[in-house]
Amino acid sequence: MRVIHEMRPVGRLATGAEEWACPACGRRVALGGSAPGLTVLEPGDESAVHIGIVDPGPVTPSPAERYGLGPIQEIPRPPSLPMVPLDPDEAVERDRAWLAEIGIDWDGGAAA
Repeated sequence: MRVIHEMRPVGRLATGAEEWACPACGRRVALGGSAPGLTVLEPGDESAVHIGIVDPGPVTPSPAERYGLGPIQEIPRPPSLPMVPLDPDEAVERDRAWLAEIGIDWDGGAAA
């Protein structure tokens, strides 16, 4: 089960980047500034899922409750690449058959 931590903006660094911190584990990151993207300043608890909160609102035992979420069991990851079909001709036939099944007319003719 993954724990959710809420990060909050705490200031601006000399580089112009926004500094965000997690009060639960001490994670600190910089967003934007001279280096685009996210720069980790202090890793904190890397097993936790960190979300950014601009307006914290009321404190709850589980930050996810406010969003109607329970504890995160697993974060979905994209499938491994390459995702290229082994036989492109077979993939085209399978796709055209599927289009015909759902009633899509391909190229002005029969889809399959």
